[in-house]
Amino acid sequence: MVAQPTLERFFQIDPFPQPPVAPTRYPVVLMHGFGMLASISRPGHLHDVAMDLRKRGILAFAPNVSPYATIEERSRMWRERLQRVQEESQADRMHLIAHSMGGLDARYLVRAFNLHRTIASVTTVATPHRGTAVAEFILEQPQRVQSWLADLVNRVGEVAMAGPKQDVTEAVRQLTPSYVQQTFNPEVPNHSAVSYRSYAGRAGRGTDVPINPFLRPLNQVLYEREGVNDGYVSVRNARWGTYQGLVDADHTHQIGIRLTNSSFDHLAFYRRLVDDLRQLEHEA
Repeated sequence: MVAQPTLERFFQIDPFPQPPVAPTRYPVVLMHGFGMLASISRPGHLHDVAMDLRKRGILAFAPNVSPYATIEERSRMWRERLQRVQEESQADRMHLIAHSMGGLDARYLVRAFNLHRTIASVTTVATPHRGTAVAEFILEQPQRVQSWLADLVNRVGEVAMAGPKQDVTEAVRQLTPSYVQQTFNPEVPNHSAVSYRSYAGRAGRGTDVPINPFLRPLNQVLYEREGVNDGYVSVRNARWGTYQGLVDADHTHQIGIRLTNSSFDHLAFYRRLVDDLRQLEHEA
């Protein structure tokens, strides 16, 4: 029996009436991606999503891990977080919903830690399953610039969270198309016992979807190399498993960071996503 969330603890005021989301059989763990931009204004990238789902009867969790560590190091931390979720929920399985790099972490978790009996599904949103040319572009910059930025970012990450050493340069290298396609994907195949689903995001160049102005330069670079994208990940490289379709939002809008007007409701998107998981449970 899955423990129900404590509504008094997680209640938030919602100014608009919303239809209830039916509870899922298994708890939902939301996994964030690379960096810590969203953490400036909230406890974590997907904290508000977890709280929104909680008040609608979904036992959701949004833990944090090192923002600039490698997939291997981040996944060790995720493994500890999942163990705590199991202890609190008393559930034998769970759903993972992962944004961006978190999707690679999720796939790695299943294989490296033999968690196919624990993880019922992996749903990714704008994950670079075949890498991203943005990572290549960053590594093409002058070495002096790379070293200066890496030192700064690593220090910020270490102050933000104790744990594995931050290694932003290696983490970025793990997001390049060459690494993901030639090393990661062959070593981390899907497991037949786990359902894999994916969404891709689009905005900016080649679309009529507004984009965060800070993402426009990367959006342009990525469009020239990989086509339509969300500012960080192209549509074609975000597809994995059962492709669920496009999200009309840039990489930051997908997690509720808005610097431009957008009609995209990220909370409503994740509610629909979770409702799809409920249907998946029913069909299983």
